[in-house]
Amino acid sequence: MRLIRDWSELPTDHAPGALTIGNFDGVHRGHARILQRLVQRARLLSGPAIVFTFDPHPVRILRPSLAPPPLTWTDRKTELLADQGVDWVISYPTDEGLLSLTPERFFQQIVVERLDARVMIEGPNFFFGKGRSGDIGVLRQLCEQASVELEIVAPLVVGDQFISSSRVRNLIENGDLDTACALLTHPYRIRGMVTHGAGRGARIGFPTANLAAVDTLLPGAGVYAGRAFAEGKTWCAAIHVGPNPTFQEQVLKVEVHLIDYHGSLYGATMEVDFLTRLRDIHPFKSVDELKLQLAHDVTRAVEFVTDWDARELANPPDRSA
Repeated sequence: MRLIRDWSELPTDHAPGALTIGNFDGVHRGHARILQRLVQRARLLSGPAIVFTFDPHPVRILRPSLAPPPLTWTDRKTELLADQGVDWVISYPTDEGLLSLTPERFFQQIVVERLDARVMIEGPNFFFGKGRSGDIGVLRQLCEQASVELEIVAPLVVGDQFISSSRVRNLIENGDLDTACALLTHPYRIRGMVTHGAGRGARIGFPTANLAAVDTLLPGAGVYAGRAFAEGKTWCAAIHVGPNPTFQEQVLKVEVHLIDYHGSLYGATMEVDFLTRLRDIHPFKSVDELKLQLAHDVTRAVEFVTDWDARELANPPDRSA
């Protein structure tokens, strides 16, 4: 899989392939349906399956105050797209020049001249060009004029709603990681740098790695079961997101207890998967009462992650569509 951030990195001898354009934030199962068709069509052409995406999301430039926190960072998004069989991810630097292109100029410059796409795969709610003025109708006309085949993939409905990045984001914000993970092609993951905290966890027997500089959406306040990735290994984890009311602290923190880990991770970058929410955050009457609850949290986290891993090993989930 090739990650391309500049046109100078584009292979000059590639065969014409299949292209889809979009943000693909989170890479959920609705995206996977589009990507599945993209890869199938690219293989028939013996060319690359290409995803053209934007970095940053255009709304961060046009209306930064309205930009939601992303669900994935660029390298993670690229990994997830590669898992779906994509050959090239073009993470194009979004700027005013790109956003000012009319739909016609965008199509001509990107689809025809740069990528020489023979097939485009999109969902029905696709918009492109200055002010999102190009829709599927405009795209269809442009594809017909350029002899590019266009395939529209129907949205994926789970329950009574379409799967969308906004739907996944709302679930994560509300702490419903079970449903969010079922809609994604992967467990929900964040990353951050391990920094020094108050050291309180270590003193009561539950040391935590305190994460700062998290650049994606944080789940709603609560205690979660998940997995931590550090030092090239995977650890079962109990994760606290939110304040520490027992100690009269209202600052939001992300504290990760790596179960059975012994060592120091200060200054390291850690990635964390959230699998399920174990409980709300509330103050405890004493430190001893808190310690009993933390021990219970750890036991439940181990049980849940162990069961999760066993289920995935025995029956790998089909998250493709």
